[in-house]
Amino acid sequence: MGKVNRQEILDILKGYDKENITIATLGSHTSLHILKGAKEEGFKTAVVCEKGREVPYKRFKVADEYIIVDKFSDIVNDDVQEKLRAMNSIVVPHGSFVAYAGLDRIENDFKVPMFGNRDILRWESERDLERKLMLESDIRIPMKYDDPSQIDRTVMVKFPGARGGRGYFVASSTEEYNQKIDSMLKRNWIEEEDIKNAHIEEYVSGCNYCIHYFYSALNDEVEVMGMDSRYESNIDGLCRIPAKDQLDVSMDPSYVITGNHPVVMRESLLPQVFDIGDNLVEGAKKLVAPGMSGPFCLQTLCTDDLEIIVFEMSARIDGGTNTFMDSSPYSYLLFGEFMSMGRRIAHEIKNGAEEDRLEILIT
Repeated sequence: MGKVNRQEILDILKGYDKENITIATLGSHTSLHILKGAKEEGFKTAVVCEKGREVPYKRFKVADEYIIVDKFSDIVNDDVQEKLRAMNSIVVPHGSFVAYAGLDRIENDFKVPMFGNRDILRWESERDLERKLMLESDIRIPMKYDDPSQIDRTVMVKFPGARGGRGYFVASSTEEYNQKIDSMLKRNWIEEEDIKNAHIEEYVSGCNYCIHYFYSALNDEVEVMGMDSRYESNIDGLCRIPAKDQLDVSMDPSYVITGNHPVVMRESLLPQVFDIGDNLVEGAKKLVAPGMSGPFCLQTLCTDDLEIIVFEMSARIDGGTNTFMDSSPYSYLLFGEFMSMGRRIAHEIKNGAEEDRLEILIT
């Protein structure tokens, strides 16, 4: 089956009651503030939720409509899509939506208007495409190794897809790489299939800043909305053990993201931050039209030379935006009021509807 036809989506959008748009998403990841932000901008909201996982949405009262499914992947089923279209839904994709629904189904079968560029979602999950986009955009990224036998320094090993850091590990030799791969297989954190897709890159030592951007297609402007860094288990737990005891602990470090905390960057680094965001948006326009529309995140490390190195990208709203469900210092500077990333998305959709330009925001 071919890709979802853009004209087909625009025809569905044309049939919508623009006065009664619903903003919908999958009940996970960043959905609490996507839905809350939509309500702040006056929209109806709907959440597609796995049975038993609707508690936060009901307790925080962020959803007007609930579509309860047996499993998250059912969001791409025809009956769920029909319900979403009947509500005049625009769906906001996030990391869990991509992971559970699957890229093939989103690209080929999901016939509901989506905010942003559905074609760019594959570029974050396939490391070679991600790398191509970064290089095209003239962004400094870590050196890549094509084969584990080439490892000649400390490297970070990652696997494809939105998996929240699960299975990532550090190794300093081919032997250590092989030992850790065996350990990951035993824990069922990776499968044999993942090994040939392992992405091996130089380990860059620096402070972690995940920078949340929003590209407004309506205004043709890149906005910096906030920054966070990650709580990762069990590496953060291991770092709390005194150095003299760490060698005695028989525990392999892992980098599973369990939470996020807000950060700000020294002001003199912000020109670099804007340059990187602007460059990526221009690169994306060339490689995967209409480009990086709406929210995106660059996960970076800042070295002691004050160079910002990008090691990963999210081509949609990132989990770290949960650190500013009301506002961040940066979104406050821009808007002078509470502005989460969820509300910023809704604000763009609202302006698009009012200006009769919704079609440039939707794929």
